[in-house]
Amino acid sequence: MTPDELKPALPRIDAAADERTMLRQFLDFHRAVLERKASGLTAEQLRTSVAPSNLTLGGLLLHIAGVEEGWFSQYFLDRPLGETWTDIDWEASPDWELENVDRFTPEEMFGYFRAACERSRAIEAEAESLDLVTAKEFPNERQWSLRWIMVHMIEEYARHCGHADFIRQAIDGTVGD
Repeated sequence: MTPDELKPALPRIDAAADERTMLRQFLDFHRAVLERKASGLTAEQLRTSVAPSNLTLGGLLLHIAGVEEGWFSQYFLDRPLGETWTDIDWEASPDWELENVDRFTPEEMFGYFRAACERSRAIEAEAESLDLVTAKEFPNERQWSLRWIMVHMIEEYARHCGHADFIRQAIDGTVGD
């Protein structure tokens, strides 16, 4: 596949935007890159890892969906995780979503990813300010601002989009983004 055939299209980033708009645009750009890296593949290809790692493109979609849910819903709003994640013993299996990718269809992987992104976008859009801090109380009494969460999510995506580059290239030679 060529980069032009991948979906979704990459969003535009306005180099003169205000801070909040720019953070949204960079986060949406990286969301699109990750989705594009996994687009057009079969279930088997979404479950393909490249030695020595166990990372797969499907696992990355599930992982980042959980990270979106964790930071925006669970930590920022102190809401319970969505039902996809409620029965998982994260302490016993901290990489559950990466290790159990075979339990999900491609439609479920993309569905969880897209739904988590939409919920995160709505939560961020409803927040009055990037200065608001997480509602969830942590044992160390540390709280993170919405600004920090947005920057952290960009960093999280950037790292995993790099992983996705290597995995996708190994699967079918597709490079780009």
